Amino acid sequence: MTYTFLVRRAGSRSRAAWPLLAAILIAACSQPPLELNTIQLGRGLNPDKTVTGFTTRFKPDDTIYAAVLTSNAGAGKVKARWLFAGRVISEPEKQVSYQGPASTEFHLQNTSGFPPGDYSVELFLDNKSVGLRPFRVETGDLKSEYTFPNTTPKH
Repeated sequence: MTYTFLVRRAGSRSRAAWPLLAAILIAACSQPPLELNTIQLGRGLNPDKTVTGFTTRFKPDDTIYAAVLTSNAGAGKVKARWLFAGRVISEPEKQVSYQGPASTEFHLQNTSGFPPGDYSVELFLDNKSVGLRPFRVETGDLKSEYTFPNTTPKH
């Protein structure tokens, strides 16, 4: 007499459910990409990391601030590429995740003073350029016409 037993592996159904569960968790945890609202450049920083004292003319001993304002919840990499005379002098990046509109701040500082001349900062969201802001470092008295009033971001 021969007996046949049906052996069922424990957990075989649960293993089949793992890929589905993983896909649901990834979709729930992933955020949309960040969207650019505006770029700010100036001499100061507000508590919410937006820029104050908007200008494109700086003194050698100024700290230069740039902010990328995003208009939605999302996650991604924000990068600033600071250039002087066509050469990269700094390229910081930040991995960010926001639950709504936000500002990501970068700054450039030189304790011995910036050499006078033409500079620029190029800003990126997820390695895609979203804008370039040229500015100038000058010696002497900077004229008030180079400073712009604070503006309210679009969001």
